Amino acid sequence: MFDFKTVSDAPKAQIYADLLDAVKAVTHGESDSTANMANVAALLWQFLPDLNWAGFYRMVDDELVLGPFVGKPACIRIALDKGVCGAAARTGEAQLVDDVHVFPGHIACDGDTRSELVVPVGKNDIVTHVIDLDSPSLARFDAKDRAGITAIAAYLSDYI
Repeated sequence: MFDFKTVSDAPKAQIYADLLDAVKAVTHGESDSTANMANVAALLWQFLPDLNWAGFYRMVDDELVLGPFVGKPACIRIALDKGVCGAAARTGEAQLVDDVHVFPGHIACDGDTRSELVVPVGKNDIVTHVIDLDSPSLARFDAKDRAGITAIAAYLSDYI
């Protein structure tokens, strides 16, 4: 059994260090990628305040397909030329968007979402998944969030 304590008023660096430790704890030795994504989505939800969606999209036949997540029902398929997730998968670069309503091609799966952070996961420059975080607050995410999620994505490349 895992019992992770979170402190939402801790500095972001500490939150992300603790979150990465928790991700390692639940994925270490587990080869099932779906189980690992499900547990990591739950950890993202538990550790990070002010989210309305946290989860994964998987690359399947040149499009993103919904994976494990926490939040409201989501778009099932995303073309690589659409939305923040598509941009992250297409470019292989993290996308930090302060206001999704001004992002070209934004897909409004949840009308309450105002800002988004999407980080690609992959190996050898091939994107296999993206981690998607949505918030109902404008400019919720910053460079520290991007760095923290990027570290998690790098670790997960061997586990999902």
